[in-house]
Amino acid sequence: MSRFGQGDPDAVAALYDRFGRAVFTVAYRALGDRGLAEEAVQQTFLQAWRAADRFEVGRAPGPWLYAIARRVAVDLYRRERRHRTSDDEPEVAVLPPSFEGTWEAWEVRMALDRVPEDERQVLHATHFLGLTHQEAAEELGIPVGTVKSRSHRAHRHMADLLSHLDEEMA
Repeated sequence: MSRFGQGDPDAVAALYDRFGRAVFTVAYRALGDRGLAEEAVQQTFLQAWRAADRFEVGRAPGPWLYAIARRVAVDLYRRERRHRTSDDEPEVAVLPPSFEGTWEAWEVRMALDRVPEDERQVLHATHFLGLTHQEAAEELGIPVGTVKSRSHRAHRHMADLLSHLDEEMA
């Protein structure tokens, strides 16, 4: 993070590699549009880079980037809402997701990035694509038993990585 604070391009790239998907998740959840979410990711890292000299090196970068991403998403949401409404189009009141909801999405994405790749592929196939174990096995080219065991391990890993959320709610 000290290299990031000095504007080192390699450090900026490393920060993007570590947090880019989580920032995208927050932006997509808030905006509901892939293109706007991608724009939010770019703006988030641009703003972070511009503010790098003010970043306290001892702090964790995740919450700082999350806060920037949330502000950027809200700004884009407002900009798009302003452009979409016209005189002959009634404005529909759509509330952006709650702070807690986007924070949980951030936490889940960060945990998912820490799950081994083979387990993450199974989670993606079964949860995000909605495939059965048999369909996931065919899609991934592995035996159904392997899908089941990886799924079990992946869920255990996710539960361990997200156990702090239970503690926060208690």
